Amino acid sequence: MTTPARPLDVRRLGRTEYGAAYGLQKELVAARIEGRILDTLVLTEHEPVITTGRGTPQDAGLGLELPVFEIERGGEATYHGPGQLVAYPVLELPEGRRDLHRYLRDLEEVVIGLLGEFELEGLRRGGLTGVWLGDKKICSIGVAVRRWVTYHGLAVNLHTDLAAFRGFRPCGLDADVMTRLADHVQLPPTNLLGEVLLVKHFCRVFGFELPEPQPPSTPEGSFPELPLLR
Repeated sequence: MTTPARPLDVRRLGRTEYGAAYGLQKELVAARIEGRILDTLVLTEHEPVITTGRGTPQDAGLGLELPVFEIERGGEATYHGPGQLVAYPVLELPEGRRDLHRYLRDLEEVVIGLLGEFELEGLRRGGLTGVWLGDKKICSIGVAVRRWVTYHGLAVNLHTDLAAFRGFRPCGLDADVMTRLADHVQLPPTNLLGEVLLVKHFCRVFGFELPEPQPPSTPEGSFPELPLLR
């Protein structure tokens, strides 16, 4: 018997300051725990920022004149900035999928599917979370879970300025290991195509479907409720 697909709310925020998007994540996590919202996928592109996860060494020596946020996700320090597609799933993991190792592998599979749309082979590397093209890393992943509701997520380098990684060791690795999709295929100038393909493979991997779009509303002081991707 086929399990029916679950509805997914996709929120496209455009470019955001990290602190605002982080605050939104925390609000969404609380709302999902209380059952007030659907499982939600937030898509954004940040202004330049460094985030440090629980695995970041105290002597990481970031050495960049950028805002730094210490957050509760796993992993070490990474960079977010223009040209990078960031996805924050706020999902209540159902019974049978409450395994964080499986969840990380599922997120990797989403990105591997996205890369496959460009006839590129995304790879996993033993002991290292994320997705690689050959010996170069194209996607970083770091997550947190509260009462089996996920937050934080993944970042795929599309047009990212890779020089921004050079002031520190991203994910504990040499900065030269980072790559971006634009160095391997021709891409349109915005992140929209990447967003559409990521949503497609996110729904495939996690068994979601997109509900019918609702009329947009923009309460004062909140992010706009943009139309859902179809």
